[in-house]
Amino acid sequence: MRRLPVYLLLDTSTSMTGEPIAAVRNGLDLLVSTLRQDPYALETAYLSIITFDNDARQVVPLTELADFQVPQIEATGMTALGAALTLAGEAMFREVQRASKDQRGDWKPIVFLMTDGMPNDDWEAALDTFRAAKPGMVVACGAGPQADRTTLEQITESVVMLDTADASTISAFFKWVSASISTSSQKVDLRKDDIGTLDELPPPPPEIRLT
Repeated sequence: MRRLPVYLLLDTSTSMTGEPIAAVRNGLDLLVSTLRQDPYALETAYLSIITFDNDARQVVPLTELADFQVPQIEATGMTALGAALTLAGEAMFREVQRASKDQRGDWKPIVFLMTDGMPNDDWEAALDTFRAAKPGMVVACGAGPQADRTTLEQITESVVMLDTADASTISAFFKWVSASISTSSQKVDLRKDDIGTLDELPPPPPEIRLT
C-alpha cells in the first residue's frame, strides 16, 4: 500500500502560551478524530508531529491514524525553525519509502508548518536538508501579526496567514488542514498522482488568507 505521509511542524515557543497552544491541542484532537471517520484518510494518511521551541523534537513519528496518539505539548522557549526543518528532512529520509525497481514507494510527503513569530536560528542553512528530502506540497501558516511572512515565502510558495492566533482562527486552520488531508487522500487514491498545489486543496475558510 502506498502511504500518504503528512508532517505537521508546530511552533511551541513561549509566544504560543495560553489560548494559542490550547487551541493547537484541541485542533490536533479534532483533526485526528475527523480523519478517522474518512475511509480514504484512514487507509492512506500517516501522520507525524514535529514541535519546535528552543530545539525541535519529533514527538510523534510517522504513524497510521488507527494507532495515532495526540501528544501533550507545552509552550516554552524560542523559535528554532531551522532545527524543525532539519529534523523534518531527516525524518522524511528515514521514514518515507522511496520508489525502487521492486516497489512504487509512498506518495510525496505533505508538510504543514505553523508559526506565530520569527525564527531565532539558521533556518536558511536548514532548507537544504529539508528540500533534499523532496517533500511534495508544503504549506506554511503564519499565525498572528508577529508571524514572519517573508521567511515563510522563502520556504514555500504556498503560504497562508491568520490575522490572529486565537482559538477561533487556529481552530479554523486545523479544520482546513483536516479537510486538506482528506481531499489529498482521496485524490491520490483516485488519480494515482501526487498533490502539488494549493488549488488542489479545499478553499480555505474566511479566517485564512492566501498570500
